[in-house]
Amino acid sequence: MDARTVVVVGGGISGLAAAHALVSGANPPRVIVLESSPRLGGKLAGDVLEGVPVDLGAESVLARRPEGVDLIAAVGLGDELVHPATTSAGLWVGDRIRAIPPTVMGVPVDPAETVDVLGEDAAARVAEEKGLPRPALTEDVAIGRYVAERMGPAVTSKLIDPLLGGVYAGRAEEISLAAAVPELYARLKTAPSLLAATGELRAISQRRATDGKPVFAGLRGGINRLIGALETDLIGRGVEIRRTTTVRKISRTPDGYSLETGPVPAPQILHADAVVVATPASPAARMLAELVPAASSELAGIDYASMAIVTLAVRKKDWPAGATGSGFLVPSDEGRTIKAATYSHAKWAWSAEAGGELAVLRCSVGRLGEEYVLQRSDEELAALASADLRTAVGLDAPVVGSLVTRWGGGLPQYAVGHLDRIDRVEAAVAEQPGLAVCGAAYKGVGIAACVASGGQAATRVRAHLDALATMGS
Repeated sequence: MDARTVVVVGGGISGLAAAHALVSGANPPRVIVLESSPRLGGKLAGDVLEGVPVDLGAESVLARRPEGVDLIAAVGLGDELVHPATTSAGLWVGDRIRAIPPTVMGVPVDPAETVDVLGEDAAARVAEEKGLPRPALTEDVAIGRYVAERMGPAVTSKLIDPLLGGVYAGRAEEISLAAAVPELYARLKTAPSLLAATGELRAISQRRATDGKPVFAGLRGGINRLIGALETDLIGRGVEIRRTTTVRKISRTPDGYSLETGPVPAPQILHADAVVVATPASPAARMLAELVPAASSELAGIDYASMAIVTLAVRKKDWPAGATGSGFLVPSDEGRTIKAATYSHAKWAWSAEAGGELAVLRCSVGRLGEEYVLQRSDEELAALASADLRTAVGLDAPVVGSLVTRWGGGLPQYAVGHLDRIDRVEAAVAEQPGLAVCGAAYKGVGIAACVASGGQAATRVRAHLDALATMGS
């Protein structure tokens, strides 16, 4: 009997990870990956700036989770794994870069260590949190609002906004505590105070640190190299990859699914025994509108933030001696253009080596609701980023080269109730045998989380195919 056909819609890291998982076991199905753009990889992208390889999107993978590093090893890049030379970022508050106090994604651990960033009065407000009634959380809350109520608004604006809001390019006042910091949410159900909960999590983190295992990992030449290696591996395993192929609609057939692609006047129909939808929420909602309307309406309600990465090259001899560490974060209320800066040449040894006499750094620009910032030209954004760096660290020298990468609608927003929303999506999708969804819109925006999501979707599809084989149909 011919192999069953599985179509994976979406050639980002989630879809490619799902395809890899599907063909890695015994008796693999025929797998076809459909990507709407000319390029694979989604938010994993790379380029060369003044002869130096650079990541234009994600630059590292969480090494404490196995999924990402395991996939890297599986496609032959295990020996290329590297870890940051430094991860000591600071906070640009007021007139200088300050040390980030110990926190759990921006929520303080020790009030005394927040004085330099928050000021004495705001730090005293943090200390008073232990005297408040027990958190006793029973439902999801917005982390920024909740912490502001218990510890004061300065904690949200100066710490949670840059540390957590920066991950999602979102607003701390709207981000789901349960989805974004699930370990903290779980502890706040029984902990005597928010400070007690962060203290416990900090102690756990410190114990983990003693095992010598780095938190983050990258690849020599950029984490985007994973996409090329994945493509080569998949093609070698017989996976068919079709670029510039947009799926408009997925329908049920008596023996599987049909996917409508091609130009509207002359649609092309592709048949499959099972389908993995690995696109962002909005296109997923459109293509599932008739097949799974309940999931479609939930997915349509997920907002996305747009942002940009401004990558700059400067001469190493011009780099300010006082600009140390891996970079800095910027609270939104500081009124700066950039929201973060990463000194790639300091963070990654391979970048420093490849750069020769040049140093490469990258700045992030834009947050949810700040689309107007991105309407500026590439030249303007590069000039604004350079001006901020001049003020922040004294980089008073011409930029040798720049690249501006715009990620329109790039990051899903995990609003309050997000995990319940995803449960409803997955329950509705589960009613369709052989259909699965995955991606950053669900339960994690990082590379490792996306790889895990793709793997789970593949497991669901393989179980359906196994059931079909058992029935002999």
